[in-house]
Amino acid sequence: MASTVTYGQLLRTPGAWTFLLPGFAARQPFAMLTISIVLLVQHTTGSYGTAGAVAAVTGVSMALCAPYGGRLADRYGQRAVLLPGVVLHTLSGLALTTLALTGAPLWTLFAAAVLTGACTPQIGPMVRARWAAKLQDSPLMPTAAAFESVTDELTFVFGPLLATALCTAVDPAAGLVTEAALTLLGGLLFAAQKSTQPPVVTDSSLGGPHARVERVSALRVPGVRVLIVAFLGIGAVFGGMQVSLAAFSESIGSPGLNGVLYGVFAAGNMLSGLVCGAVAWRTAPQRRLIAGYAALAVTASGLWTAESVLTLAGLGLLVGMTVAPALITGYTLVDDLVPAGARTEAFTWLTGAVALGQAAAVTAAGQLEDRLWDGAGFLVPMGGTLLALATLLALRSRLAPGATIRPASLTVARVVGHRVPVTVD
Repeated sequence: MASTVTYGQLLRTPGAWTFLLPGFAARQPFAMLTISIVLLVQHTTGSYGTAGAVAAVTGVSMALCAPYGGRLADRYGQRAVLLPGVVLHTLSGLALTTLALTGAPLWTLFAAAVLTGACTPQIGPMVRARWAAKLQDSPLMPTAAAFESVTDELTFVFGPLLATALCTAVDPAAGLVTEAALTLLGGLLFAAQKSTQPPVVTDSSLGGPHARVERVSALRVPGVRVLIVAFLGIGAVFGGMQVSLAAFSESIGSPGLNGVLYGVFAAGNMLSGLVCGAVAWRTAPQRRLIAGYAALAVTASGLWTAESVLTLAGLGLLVGMTVAPALITGYTLVDDLVPAGARTEAFTWLTGAVALGQAAAVTAAGQLEDRLWDGAGFLVPMGGTLLALATLLALRSRLAPGATIRPASLTVARVVGHRVPVTVD
């Protein structure tokens, strides 16, 4: 059972537009990064495998470092993390571009890729944390999660299209250079919005002379670890499709078609997200996640069978339409599972999991495309989603709020205005 809500209600939240517009501009480069690296390095080395490996190193570095950046943002404020981060990311991205163009040794590309990924600004999780701080326990939280999913997909419609156009029509390095410039400008603009960043949780904010905050990592919440596995599978879809669509487009002599096909996939995700966000669901989010993920695994399993542009576009549309419900429900569950003082970190773990899954998928799909037949890379989304679905089914009980693994547990202290205590292992 479900009733409808409106995005108008969400967008009338006081102060929302002050972080939404800068946030959209600042997250645009994120969607350009992987494809820009793949197209640049493939141009300079002639190998999708090498290009995928460099892009994968960037993704792994980001996935490993982003949660620590999120933890620092929870503790010291988003602005304190963003300002140095955008500068370092811009410089490292430009260094990676220079090294690729000058034929530098491969190890130097990997070194620059590590720093580029480690400093990638996590704008999406920071925007989600601002929504959580604004809405608290409001029934609009699922709508906010859907809105953010749609916003992400808008960036993943325009980002790859822009990066592909720049790399193919202007210069192979143009995509990565533009990504670096937009990161600097957009990141600084978002960081300037100090009034809407979530308040830093300190001991003095608890309201009692003896109260204190237990600094517990969001990773210690059992449900977060299960969601990470689910989001790894979603990352496998994104990464596997990026490389495989590029290889497919090149194999038929139309490399520019890559952005169009990926745009169809992203459009399906965006449309489905809009519908999901317009419904106030009464079904438990845990059940919605399982159902949505099962649909994703089924549709992703058919990608490798496509032999024509139309078939691939249709299947990509269906896959996109099933990604959104899983993503939206996963992000919505964070509000139930994680205390307010650790939500930015939790969101970065999930975003990092997508990046890590994408990185692994880019590497695997690149190797399959190089070594097997055109389209073999589409086996990666199938394998990733099926493994993640099996994990979700086996560990679904841990997605319930307050779920623990063992009796000896640590309880996070309650902060004024936050949720009731959440027990974590």
